[in-house]
Amino acid sequence: MTRIVGTQNRSEFILDPVEAWHRGRALDQMLATARIPVPHGVLRAPHRVFNEIDDARQLAQARLLNSPQVKTPPAQP
Repeated sequence: MTRIVGTQNRSEFILDPVEAWHRGRALDQMLATARIPVPHGVLRAPHRVFNEIDDARQLAQARLLNSPQVKTPPAQP
């Protein structure tokens, strides 16, 4: 089903594979700057510990993504 709104026929899908690839690479680079580093190596622990590690990593990622971009100066009395 195609829905046309206005005078321009726009599609949410990029039909040109080269343009789609370039836009995908740009999005990957944007997301890479917001990624929390993951420690490498082998870790042996109970499932509970892995869940705690995942929760901590998700919390750190959410804090990074949701942090205010513009720092406002503190109010002066």
